[in-house]
Amino acid sequence: MAVQQTEDVLTCCPGSPLLAFAPPRRSIVNVLDSLSVVIPAYNEERRLPQTLRQVLNWLEEGNFFFCEVLVVDDGSRDETARVVEEFAKESSCVRLLRNPGNRGKGYSVQHGMLEAKGEWILYTDADLSAPIEEIEKLWLAVREHGAAIAFGSRVVDGSLVEVHQPALRELSGRLFNRVMRWVTGLPFRDTQCGFKLYQADAARRVFSRQKQEGFSFDVEDLLIARNLGARTVEVPVRWANVEGTKVRLSQGMKAFWDLVKIRMDHR
Repeated sequence: MAVQQTEDVLTCCPGSPLLAFAPPRRSIVNVLDSLSVVIPAYNEERRLPQTLRQVLNWLEEGNFFFCEVLVVDDGSRDETARVVEEFAKESSCVRLLRNPGNRGKGYSVQHGMLEAKGEWILYTDADLSAPIEEIEKLWLAVREHGAAIAFGSRVVDGSLVEVHQPALRELSGRLFNRVMRWVTGLPFRDTQCGFKLYQADAARRVFSRQKQEGFSFDVEDLLIARNLGARTVEVPVRWANVEGTKVRLSQGMKAFWDLVKIRMDHR
């Protein structure tokens, strides 16, 4: 039975009820000492500099034993790669990975997750819609619930959304989630938030089985994780929409058909 409290709420998989947790009063980063941050990027020359500065500053403050930032360039036509290379000259923890052409966000995340060397791996969107500091909520969740995967949610606690997406996009997102839950049986309320933390072994097991290269890969990965028995938690995070989405209408429509293929591939 769901537990309603004034604190944040997270959803546990598989088949668990809603559980409540309170964000920490102090930083917990000091117990997370090995982290890779994967950032998929396509034509992100304008947004990447600020994102990389914020991520690197946060990592520096965390005093990690090991950390790295992997930016996966998905065949960008602008100066995305050059921007990353300039940061790599200043920071040894920044690495540029290049896809063989424009393969899609799913391929980019898969590429980065399988190349990452940290004990825990966070993938986050290039616009940092969820602030990098929100990883502390994900880390607390995996620690308290013995989970291998924790991911951010914009829906579990909508009050944390500071800037909403356009109404039509939010409506289509809710419809996609309803269809996703019906087709796959997954209980999650927001599979598409680009802010997910994986334990390294779970990441290798999940992403080595991923087939989707487009925007439906999150659903596939969470379904694979369920089938493998990897405990997963959905955690409310602060989030603010940043204009400049790379999702075209045709890709959004294709995502619905992808759900059927995902279910058939992972029965």
